Amino acid sequence: MSFFAAVACLSHTCDSGQGLKNWIKQVLNQDLAFQHIKIIYPTAPARPYTPMKGGISNVWFDRFKISNDCPEHLESIDVMCQVLTDLINDEVKSGIKKNRILIGGFSMGGCMAMHVAYRNHQDVAGVFALSSFLNKASAVYQALQKRDGALPELFQCHGTADELVLHSWGQETNSALRALGVSTKFHSFPGLFHELSTGELEKLRAWVLAKLPGEMERPKE
Repeated sequence: MSFFAAVACLSHTCDSGQGLKNWIKQVLNQDLAFQHIKIIYPTAPARPYTPMKGGISNVWFDRFKISNDCPEHLESIDVMCQVLTDLINDEVKSGIKKNRILIGGFSMGGCMAMHVAYRNHQDVAGVFALSSFLNKASAVYQALQKRDGALPELFQCHGTADELVLHSWGQETNSALRALGVSTKFHSFPGLFHELSTGELEKLRAWVLAKLPGEMERPKE
């Protein structure tokens, strides 16, 4: 099969790329798959994680605490930005255009995707963040103050009953990015905790197809 586009789905804390793929399949009762799109599920490296008292976990970066009101652990974030940049560059070398790549994820994965796209790859097709947030003084906001040109659209979903990553944190992130010039979509899911749901994955599927249409769906130039 020849792929015309790619989506990188970043897993959440303590999970692997395969674990996220399996979780999505369990929720949807089928894989998240498209004929013309390649789905990539990278796995975060094992590292000491401060919120787990230094225990080893597969996380994209470290946090001082799970809060939107503390400094970011930029040293670990920047290392992973480079790792994911290498992944994006590999897809470009394989023939996929940058504007046919989406990057996103669940929880910490969504946060990581926003850092990668809005700080380093403002020419990707879009970003999605499920149950995710940025810290109030995020380096992402600082980078966007120096933006030049159009920015990738952001698609967010968040459960109103999320007790780990508060719904208000997701809303604040969305509002801050919109104020900085990002076109955003934000979908609230009443009663949903820190988890995936069929409804949000179906909305995500529709958004992916809108951003990365197949050859037959592309508008004529």
